[in-house]
Order: sequence, then C-alpha cells, then structure tokens
Amino acid sequence: MHGEDKLPPILTSASAGQHCPGRGLMQPYPCLSGFTSTMTQRRINTQIITQTGGQIGTRFELPPLFAAVRQKQRYSIDTLPPEVKAPFPSEPIIPIRTKTVRQFQEDVEKATASGEWKDVREFYLITFDSFLELNAAFKREANSPFNTTEDSGLNSKFISAVYDALLHTPQDIQKSVLKGIINSLLREWKGPRTKDDLRAYFILLQNPQYSSTATYVIYAHLLRQIASLSEADHHFLVHWLKKLSQRRFRQLVERLLQFISTRLFPAVPEDLPPSSKCLWWIPSATKVLGFLNAANSISSPPILSYTDFYNITLDHIDIMGEYRTWQYHGNSSKFSFCQFPFILSAAVKKAIIQKDSEQQMISIARQSLVDKVSRRQRVDMNLLFLNIRVRRTQLLSDSLDELSRKKAELKKKLRVTFVGEAGLDMGGLTKEWFLLLVRQIFQMDYGMFMYLKESNCHWFSSWKCDNLSEFRLVGTLMGLAVYNSIALDIHFPPCCYKKLLTPPIMPCDQNTLVGMATLTLDDLQQVMPDLAHGLQELLSYDGDVEEDFYLAFQVFQEELGVVKSYNLKPGGDKIPVTKVNRREYVQLYVDFLLNKSIYKQFAAFYYGFHSVCASDALLLLRPEEVEVLVCGSLDLDMSALQREVQYEGYCRTDATIRYFWEVVLAFPMELQRKLLHFATGSDRIPVGGMAHLNFKISKIDVSTDWLPISHTCFNQICLPPYKSRKELKNKLTIAISNAEGFGLE
Repeated sequence: MHGEDKLPPILTSASAGQHCPGRGLMQPYPCLSGFTSTMTQRRINTQIITQTGGQIGTRFELPPLFAAVRQKQRYSIDTLPPEVKAPFPSEPIIPIRTKTVRQFQEDVEKATASGEWKDVREFYLITFDSFLELNAAFKREANSPFNTTEDSGLNSKFISAVYDALLHTPQDIQKSVLKGIINSLLREWKGPRTKDDLRAYFILLQNPQYSSTATYVIYAHLLRQIASLSEADHHFLVHWLKKLSQRRFRQLVERLLQFISTRLFPAVPEDLPPSSKCLWWIPSATKVLGFLNAANSISSPPILSYTDFYNITLDHIDIMGEYRTWQYHGNSSKFSFCQFPFILSAAVKKAIIQKDSEQQMISIARQSLVDKVSRRQRVDMNLLFLNIRVRRTQLLSDSLDELSRKKAELKKKLRVTFVGEAGLDMGGLTKEWFLLLVRQIFQMDYGMFMYLKESNCHWFSSWKCDNLSEFRLVGTLMGLAVYNSIALDIHFPPCCYKKLLTPPIMPCDQNTLVGMATLTLDDLQQVMPDLAHGLQELLSYDGDVEEDFYLAFQVFQEELGVVKSYNLKPGGDKIPVTKVNRREYVQLYVDFLLNKSIYKQFAAFYYGFHSVCASDALLLLRPEEVEVLVCGSLDLDMSALQREVQYEGYCRTDATIRYFWEVVLAFPMELQRKLLHFATGSDRIPVGGMAHLNFKISKIDVSTDWLPISHTCFNQICLPPYKSRKELKNKLTIAISNAEGFGLE
C-alpha cells in the first residue's frame, strides 16, 4: 500500500488487514480499524503500572472536573499535593527545526499555484510523525523546559497556520497526518508523561480534521488519553487552553459538542463502531470539554458565554435516568452528564427540578391517599393541588396566611381562587396572583425592598426586619414561579442569585449560615455602581490614603431618618484606613453591605425559596441560570414568536396581522421588549423559548380609534381591525410605551 492510497474505512472487514506505510526506522502500525482493536486490547487492564523511584505504583483514572468543584481547580503548582509535585521527568533531546511561519506559508502558496506539494507534504509527514517532532516544529525553543502554566512554550501562530492550511491540502497529505497521529497514540509510554508530551496532546487537540466522523475513532482515543492524564497535567492544560484565541477555543468546544451529539444520535450508525464497544467515548469527550469549561471559568472576562457549552441534544435523552445515576453514584467512576452540569441547558435543569419535586410530592400524596382509603375516608382530588384562596382586598396577608398554613404542600401544582369570583383556574388566575403580589411587594412605600435607580434593580432594606415572614413569602413566590413555569417581573442583581445558592442545598441545622456568598467589588458594581466606583478610586489612589480620605473601619447608614454607625471589625472606629489595609477595608465594606447588614432578611428569603425548590438538582445550577428560571431569558426572537403565536378572530393572512408583524419585526429591541412586557407582564421569555409563552393575538370589534389592550394573565393582545400599517404602528407604539411596569419607577 502506498502513502497516496486511500485510507481504509473505519469499519470494514477488508480494512483490518491493511497497514500504514513505515516511517524510516519506525515500526508501522495498523490503520483505523486495527488501531481500534490494538487500543482496546491495551485498555483491557484498567490499572496503569508506573515505575516510581524503584517502587511499582498504580495510577487510577482521576475523578472528573465538574462545576461543583470548579473553585478547587484554581490552585498553583505550589499548592499541589506532594504526589503530583514529583520532579519533571527528563526531556529527550528534540531535533532542531528552523522552518518559520512565513516560510511555511510561502511553501503553501507556491504549492497551491504550481500543484507541486512535495515540500509541504514532507513538512506534514515529518511534523506529525511523533510527539518529539511536534515539539521540534512548534516549540519556540526546542530544548527549553517551559514548565509553567502561564506559557506553553508553543508558537501558537505557527500551529494556527499549519492547521488552517491542512484542510486545503491534497487528500494524501491529510491522510499522512492522521497516520502519524495513529502512530503517536499507539506508541508505548514508560513512566509519567513529560511536559513535551503534554504539549503534543495540546497541539493534536486543535486538529480541525476531527470535525469529520471518519476520524472519530482516532479523536476518541486522543480524548481518552488526555482525559486520563495526571491531575497536575490537567492543571497545566486548563491554563494553556485559556490562552487560545476565541476563534480556536470556540472551535474546540463546538467540535467536542458535535462529537458527543453524533455519538448519541449518529446520522448514519454504520459510520461509527457499535455503541456497546465504545462506552468510554462520551465520558472521555465530556471530561475534556470540562477542561475547556474550567479554562473559560478562570478567564476574566470569560472567553465564551456559559450557554455556548450547552448541548441541546441532551434535551432528548433520558435526563432523569442520568440524574438518578448521579444521585446514587455521585462523582464516582459511574458516568452521568449531571457530573458535568455545564453541558446541560437551563431547560433541562428546570425539567429535572420540576420532575424531582413532582416525584417527591407524588410520594407524599400517594401515602395520603393510601391512608384515607385504609380508613375508608372519602378521597378528595383537591389533595393533589396547592389550593390558594385569597381576597383581592387582603391579597398580601391572605397569601402569607395560606402559604404558612400549607408549608407541606408547596410542591403540589398551584391553583388560585379569588374569593367571591367564579371561574376555574386554568393558569390565568395563577399568573394574575403572581403579578399582583409582585406589584404590591415591590412598591417603594412598602419598605421591604429599595429601588436603586442607578442599577435599575431592587435590593433588600437593611432596616426592614420586623416581619421576616414577608421576606420568606417572596422567596416562596420565586420558588413557586420556577415550579409552575411563571416568569416574574423581578429585578434583583446577579449577586442575589449567588447568595441564593450559598449553599445550594438547604442545611438541616438552622444555625448554619446561609446566603453568605464571597462577593467582590464587581458584585457591588452591579448593585451600587457609584459607591463601587468610589471604592475603586480608593484602591487605586497614589497619595496619602490615611490623611486624604480620613476613613476608619466603620460605615454609616441612614435608617428611617436616623444615621447609624457600624464597625466593620472589632474596634473599627479607631482603626484608620491606610494604603496597607485599604483592600481589607473594601472587602469588609462589600461584605457588610451585601451580606451582613441584610442577613436576617435574606436568610428568610433563602428558606422560602428552598422550601419549594429543595432538590439535589440545585447543585447543577449556576447563579445566572437561577435568574433565568425565575425571570425568564433575555434572548428575544420575535420571528420565533411569530411562528408560535395563536390567533383568535384573526388568521395569519389578514391585513391587520400582516401589518402587526411588519411593524413589530422592524421595531428596535427596546420597543420589542416593551411589547412583550405589555402583553405578558415581563420583558423576558420563559425557559424553553417562545413555544412556552402561549402568546395570543385576538380580534376586538371596537372602533379603530381605540388603542390595543392586553391581558397579561393570558399573554394576550387584543387588536382592533386597523386599516393601515401606519395607523397600527402609531396606536401600538403609544400603547406599549405607556404601559406601567410592576414595581419599577
């Protein structure tokens, strides 16, 4: 078989006996199908025997890197345990290669123009021949150690140029690269990996050829070897990954997500080995994706949005089966996607919380039914619902009484009745109850929350602690909104949701502190930006801090017209703020404002939320995802809404409807959000997208002088039959621009 011949297919009986060409003195290895069987044979023994100081040691596969222990990954080499701080093994002598990026690019340009690829072919053949040659080509100084997390020692521009050109080279060159990778992965390794080996893995991971399913067998084995590296090597790899360009980083993430999706639901199953023979593919890929997620998390700002790590394919698997596996086995060797929650979308996590709560409630309800039947008592189907009866005139007090009396029933499906009003709650009354309660609770003169105009959000009043049950009610409302799929028009800053997950599981001991998150000046910036700016100026001031600022470790707050002082530490009023201790002062100030001064209020709020949403599933959530579950998503897509809308009295071809969508789709984003708020009571969409909004446009037979009206309880707009586009645009703009928001000035 010659080097120019076609690579054998992955799974054919004929391919098993074919071999790749030899490379100099190197023993040739089988190609893809033979590669699979060889690697499988070498993996039969799961323990890896390593020679360590004359002793035989056993190295097991490391536990996965997942979100719940993300903070634990932020260590330096100095804090690593002794067993992973062993001296680096000696590096072999790397041959000197002198080709530069420019020379390579000139070779490619000449080959493209002339059709003669000899020099380029030789470069790829030599470079991908071994891990040693990869370092020779791409390491900036061939035999320098570069044993730091901050610098991989690689010429990233050269790597990018070589990979960017690879897919445009003749097929025989691309095949030679894959064959070289096969040889490298099959080679026997004795002792621990060197940092040059790690560099080679880092280079190979960036290969764009893995976007093709034809290369998935090779890609899978590369991922498996990377996933099984030592903890110290993973630490280095994470820091090197965060140095990649956003484009290259995104490609790695998308390639891994595609690999996982294709393995789960292959378009042509025959293109891949049977799932039963490669159960390790998805765990290996997900672990490597975890390293990219860790790199993204320690980057400031993050390289990608956390939503870019979602794999929507997982919306269609047995996610509760994955959740149960995770509950029973934790983060042991039994794989579950729940070990890596960054890959699960907010919609999936919401489904887990709801189903987990439902199953808890069904178990309780079943026991109640059994008890009634055993006592020959009449079974009341109201037993299955959380029935709330309130008077409109006493909305807040009645709601508080009802929820306090029915604490054990909060995970049942909510059903609301307004006293003295006929009608069955089909969802509209429930939403109206939420909207009216939120509107009343967040009124400025009620005093529970203060509205901060500079950040357009609400925050807890530090002096309002005479009736903590009301703060618990707000937390309960938020939990019920998540459980009953109601998006609330609540404007809390992001740090509120960090506090709500501190800790994510409600402690059994009521004396355990809750909501005391580690918050920084960046968090204060999102609540009180002017104050945060002043504190930042204090930190960066070059003059005499003590003389010029004349501050002590003390804060002053006005409460009901009375100014009160609080020490940030014992004797703080007598401790001056200096250039030496100013960072401590700022941190204590932030902690006081966002944690200590509102502790009682927030603790009640925390317990209210967790009384409904108490679930192991909260361990899977990021603070941003809790906000999305409570308030909905900001990702507004009016075209998607147009596809999902329902009509009553109109059809989509009517002139008024055509005018409506022409106007709305042309609106700027600000007016589109106002329209959504006008129709639904919130400018956000529910988790899961527009399909979950149940948006309706109805015809109202009144004069066209009327403005459009809305029924926010039913997500409904009522349109008079306007005769022109101009008239509809004018009336609709007036209506949505003058709709008053709940709780905001």
